[in-house]
Parts: sequence; C-alpha cells; structure tokens
Amino acid sequence: MKEIIFILCLLVGVSSCVSKKKYLLAENGRLSALSRERMLNENVDRQKNEIARLQQQVADLKNDTARLGNSIRDYRTSLYSNLSEQEKLNLLLKEKMQKLAEREATINELQTEIAAQNKRLQDLLNSVKDALLGFSSDELTVTEKNGKIYVAMSDKLLFESGSALVNRQGKEALGKLAEVLKKQNDIDVFIEGHTDSKPIKTVQFKDNWDLSVVRATSVVRILTQDYQVNPLQILPCGRGEFMPVDSNDTAEGRAHNRRTEIIMAPRLDKLMEILK
Repeated sequence: MKEIIFILCLLVGVSSCVSKKKYLLAENGRLSALSRERMLNENVDRQKNEIARLQQQVADLKNDTARLGNSIRDYRTSLYSNLSEQEKLNLLLKEKMQKLAEREATINELQTEIAAQNKRLQDLLNSVKDALLGFSSDELTVTEKNGKIYVAMSDKLLFESGSALVNRQGKEALGKLAEVLKKQNDIDVFIEGHTDSKPIKTVQFKDNWDLSVVRATSVVRILTQDYQVNPLQILPCGRGEFMPVDSNDTAEGRAHNRRTEIIMAPRLDKLMEILK
C-alpha cells in the first residue's frame, strides 16, 4: 500500500511539471505574437503617416506651381502693357517675320524634294521604256499618270485565253521589267489583274474576279521567285471587269480591257516628313 501511494504522488508531481511547462510555452508564444502584432501596427502607422506627408507635399507643390504660373502670366501682361505701341508693333513684326522665314524654309525644302521626286520618276519612266523597247503597243504600253508609272500588258502577251499561266513571251517581258525593279529600293509595285465583262466559269475560276486575282498572283510569283524582285515591294490584287479602259461592246475594246497593269509608285516618305 505504501508503494502504491508513493507512485501516485510521483505521477501527480510529474503531471504538474509538464502542465507548467506547457503553460509557460503557450504564454511565451502569446507574448511573442502580441509583440509582433504591435510592431506591425507601428509600421503600418508609420507608413500611413509617411503617405499623408507625401500627399501633403504633392498638394503643396501643385499650389506652388499654380502660383508660379499665375505670376509668370502676370509678369508677361505687365511687361507687355508697359511697352509703347511702337515697341509692341516691332515685337509683333519680329514674330511674324520669324514665322514667315520658317515657312519659306519649309516651302524651299518641299520644292527641292518635289523636283528630286519628279526627276526620279522621269528616270524610272525612261528606264522602263528602254527595258521594254522591243515590244509593240498592242502588247504593252508604258505611261506616267499622277506621279506613278503604269505598264499595261495585254493578256495575249502574258496568258493563253482563260488561263493564268504566264507564257514564254510574257516571262521574257517580265524579266526585262524585273531588271529595272531590282534597282529601285524606294518604290512600291502594285500588280493589278483586269478582265473584260464576258462571264467566265470554269473548274479553276469561279468568275472574272477570281481569274484576275490569280493572274496577278502568277505575275508576282514570276517577278519574285524567278527574277528575285523584293517581295516586300510588291502587292497583287484583282480588279475583275470593274475598271475597264475601253468599251466592252466591241472585240477591240474587250481586248484592251483584258490586261495586267504593273504600277510603280515612288514612296513619298521624305515629303510626308517635311510636311509634318
């Protein structure tokens, strides 16, 4: 019995020690959490105070800027009001003369660039005409209109009837033109397919518009793949029968309308820059 009582006392003492340790650990954790929370709250309060101080500085700067702007305007008004009428006229004349000189400089620069642009266009026209000198007017024509060069090639020069495959003579003409195009880095080239108004519907082509688009694309492929013209300069498009140059009521007129136009347009980047 004595041994049992001793063991029970020992167990009660150990249990009491363990509970006390747990209590101390929990209490320390609680105090540490309270300390961290207090520090966090203090940091938040400091940041709020700093933000409020910065906002006040911004408001003060805005007010100072407004007062300074008003002072400058008042100073200018006062300065101008103290000038004599002759001085005012002289100042106004000086400003007008300066603007006039700037405009004259811009006009002179524009005139110089326009003259250079016209010369480049004329040189391009002559180069194209010389390159295509061996072909008759029934096969192709070269004209200049609205600052662009137009090479109109008849369908009989380039294609068989109802076909979009470029024939041998057409490839020869395109090769001669490609030699000129490869030397021109500041022009855009538009390839336009045109047809007459007679309807077409085949396995390959749904209508004239379809035919004109594929023909334009065929010409682009010849120029870029066979003759290495820069593809970034060329844009194909099909016009179908919607831009005739002659009447579709006669065979001769329809023949004129069946054509592929190669349009060379010099870029106007420098002129646009001057105008800005």
